Order: sequence, then structure tokens, then C-alpha cells
Amino acid sequence: MLAHGFGCDQSMWRLVVPALERDFTVVLFDHVGAGNSDLSAWSRERYSTLNGYVDDLLALCRELALGPVTFVGHSVSAMMGVVAAAREPEAFAGLVLLAPSPCFIDDPETGYRGGFSAEDIEELLESLEANYLGWSGAMAPVIMGNPERPELGEELTNSFCRTDPDIARVFARVTFLSDNRADLAEVGVPTLVAQCSTDAIAPREVGAFVHARIPGSRLVTLNATGHCPQLSAPEETAAAIAAFAGGTR
Repeated sequence: MLAHGFGCDQSMWRLVVPALERDFTVVLFDHVGAGNSDLSAWSRERYSTLNGYVDDLLALCRELALGPVTFVGHSVSAMMGVVAAAREPEAFAGLVLLAPSPCFIDDPETGYRGGFSAEDIEELLESLEANYLGWSGAMAPVIMGNPERPELGEELTNSFCRTDPDIARVFARVTFLSDNRADLAEVGVPTLVAQCSTDAIAPREVGAFVHARIPGSRLVTLNATGHCPQLSAPEETAAAIAAFAGGTR
């Protein structure tokens, strides 16, 4: 089961799906408020925290009678998987946390480095809320990385711009203000933490932190750069997912 991150939809997985489908049944979906989901199902109250998305994820597993799944969560969806697996571990054969971050904000008191100060995040959110389309055009290439391949940044920009701005504003606050560090220790299923070698959104220290806090987890550092390795390095990303998922059968 592949779950996309903020400002994206299931099309972000299109380059890894062919490789995965050779050996696995692949389930794709759009979070409510994204892609071709039913926008009338979105409500500010339900989706103002990760719990609304986690409830959807678990309901989808039950509705499709999937049995234990290997859940692949990109970016904020990685933490949805963490919370879901802590709540209902029997639904999951394993987790792949792709470019995860349990908390984007640095915590000087504990020494945790999320990559951003509280002031950085508030400025980012204020910019997004004031001019979402302008923010998308400026930030998507930074998030994607790979400046020598501008078409990747353009694709992410276009994906952001397809998202309803009101929904994006709420989801951005969920994404950048959530703190799921305490949830990591509650994960009891096999877990692969897959970080990128260079990522402006989730530094390597964050991947190391997630790995250290999830008992028995494995950490792999992809050669991919940027925050979206399923687009920038699909072969390597698919291979890492497949090798892990094959071992959870």
C-alpha cells in the first residue's frame, strides 16, 4: 500500500509501480482532499490532525480486506503509518518510512534536529497561507532538489497547484507542526527507514533518529537526493521497497 505526501496524489508513485507489480499486489489511493478523492468528504475538523488520515487508512485496510499489508508512507504519510501501526499492528506486515520526519522543528532542549526552527516553520506557513500558488512555485523545486533536472521540480509544482488552497493550508499545518516522536517507540512491526542522501526537508539526522527510536528497525540511505526519491530515483526506491516487502512475507 503506497501513501503519498503533502500536495501530491497517487500519480507520484507511477515510476515505481511497474517494478513492484511484478511481485506484489499494489494498492494506490489518494488522501481525502487530494487527487481524485471525493472533496466533499473533506472537513477541517476531521483533517486538522493526522488522526483523520489514520482513521481513513485503517478503514481502507478493513474495507478492502487486505490482510496484513506492507505500508509505504512518503513524508508525512510515514507518520500516518507509524500511528496506524501502533494502534492496530495486526493490520501491517511491515512499514517502509520513505523520507520520514516525526517533527520538522528543532528541539534545543533535547538536542533533536528536525531541520527547521519554530520561526522558520511559522514563516513558511504564513507564506503558504498568504499566496499558496506563489509558495508552490518557490518551494516545490527546493523540496524536490535535483536542480539539474528542472522537470522534476515543475512536476511537483504542478501537483501542489492542483491541490485546493484551503485544503492545502490545513494539511500543511498538520504536516509541518505535528510531533510524532513519542509514537515511534510504539511501533512493533518490521520497519525500514529509507532516507535520501541529501534532503532539504528531512536531514539525515532525522532518519537516524527515527531508526534509533523504532525497535528493530532497519535504516537505508538511498543515493537519491531531494525529498521525493520515488520520482528522482525510482529504480533504487522500488528495489529497496521490494527487498524489504519480500522479507516480510
